[in-house]
Amino acid sequence: MTGPGSEAPIRVLVCDDQELVRAGYVTIFTAQPDIDVVGEAGDGRTAVDLARRLRPDVVVMDIRMPLLDGIEATRLLAGPDVVGPMKVLVVTTFNLDEYVYEALRAGASGFLLKDSPPRDLVNGVRTVDAGESLLAPAVTRQLVGRFADRIRHTRRHAATEALSVLAPRETEVLKLIAEGLSNTEIADRMVISRETVKTYVSRILTKLDLRDRVQAVVLAHRVGLVGVHD
Repeated sequence: MTGPGSEAPIRVLVCDDQELVRAGYVTIFTAQPDIDVVGEAGDGRTAVDLARRLRPDVVVMDIRMPLLDGIEATRLLAGPDVVGPMKVLVVTTFNLDEYVYEALRAGASGFLLKDSPPRDLVNGVRTVDAGESLLAPAVTRQLVGRFADRIRHTRRHAATEALSVLAPRETEVLKLIAEGLSNTEIADRMVISRETVKTYVSRILTKLDLRDRVQAVVLAHRVGLVGVHD
């Protein structure tokens, strides 16, 4: 884990087919003392090749790219069958709603909107590098919730069976995670400490054999634990 004040900077690979966008990202990242841009890619195939060769701490991935789209590139770098999956932060726009869900299923550690302020992009990289999932609460509800019906029809029975291993309080925490609440917000809602929330989250991921918070959100929506109008 790295961050401000750490000796080793966060090594970032920037992937976007628009040169101007890549240049903007590079400018933003290189201005940070704790972030080092180790490479750039203008298409999905190059992104995968560079990521495998450079092994960056975080891959900032666009969705729409030539040769190989960002979803498939993410799957190849962070999918369920990948040994030593990488941390991928997907950037997107509202008109790519459906693709965001697919990117999360492909193994992305989170996503941001392309028009997010520079500070959010920087904090996003730091958050993903720290091993946490980045899910903007309001955006998560809109994006994943909009496709809740389709999600629920995907292996719903098996997923619902998996939830039976959770204690009631753990199920409650999972629901709040899926609604987009941060650990602090969950702690306030449940009137417990942040450390207790972190313990619950860790237990949930372990019991459900999930890699991160993003996968927990997808699972919760798949089984209908939360929905569009929750």
